[in-house]
Amino acid sequence: MLPKGPVDVAPVKGPERIETGRLVLRRPAPADAEAIFSRYSSDPEVTRFLGWPIHRSLEQTHAFLRFSEAEWQRWPAGPYLIEEKQAGALLGGTGLAFETPFRAATGYVLARDAWGAGYASEALRAMVALAAELRVRRLYALCHPDHPASQRVLERCEFAREGVLRRYVEFPNLQPGEPVDVLCYARVF
Repeated sequence: MLPKGPVDVAPVKGPERIETGRLVLRRPAPADAEAIFSRYSSDPEVTRFLGWPIHRSLEQTHAFLRFSEAEWQRWPAGPYLIEEKQAGALLGGTGLAFETPFRAATGYVLARDAWGAGYASEALRAMVALAAELRVRRLYALCHPDHPASQRVLERCEFAREGVLRRYVEFPNLQPGEPVDVLCYARVF
């Protein structure tokens, strides 16, 4: 017989380190600021289609790391850094951005020299597996309509394109202060 009221279930915490075939995804630490800044957060080409502004100073990267820590404290998981397993080189970032215990957004960013090697798909598959483990029911990602490479990654990882959200989000590195259309992709569990 099923209970009629809410079931008290202890929250599940995500691991601080995840290994895939070629990658290590790990919780960011304050000591990562300079590497994040130099590898990808200050690169205009890398940040072009992202929903956060390019980092013009190391202090902005430190602010991201404080935000990251707060997310990890509040939710079952948060941002992850993506590293190449063999060399330990920082490649980029990914993670889960929780809105509720059952709904989260995900995405990815990679340094230019990591583009085209399948790292985004590998990292995204790890986030899908983590979301399922953490009992997320809806995992979604937003994608700029002019970013076909990212659309292909989402489709390869079995995200369904749900539609276009009109004048929904700002891309501060393209059109600051102006909400634009965005594609919405999702997986439900």
